[in-house]
Amino acid sequence: MVGYLFTLLATALSLLVADILLPGVSIYSFPTALIAGVVIGLVNTFIKPILVLLTLPINFLTLGLFSLVVNGICFSLAAALVPGFTVHGLWSFILAPVVLSFASTFLNKYFAERNTDLKPQA
Repeated sequence: MVGYLFTLLATALSLLVADILLPGVSIYSFPTALIAGVVIGLVNTFIKPILVLLTLPINFLTLGLFSLVVNGICFSLAAALVPGFTVHGLWSFILAPVVLSFASTFLNKYFAERNTDLKPQA
């Protein structure tokens, strides 16, 4: 349970990093970032697998580069569902999920190193 809370916190902080780095991403407040983190998790859990399956042929032809577009679609869908969270522009559409992924990975590793309860047991 604590691991999920840390993941949600890392995602919300990563969204704020994307807000700072990319001019096309706008998040109104930290509670909005928390809600957006939950919505992004739900979109990635339920909608993204369907999109990946439907776009498999074009993803194969582009050697996986179309997955950036699928990530952008999921990110924009989450932005459309959360008031106070907007994405404008093509570069933000493509780069925001990449920034989110890097920042979230870094923060999740940081939290896992700080909290021994989150480390996987061997």
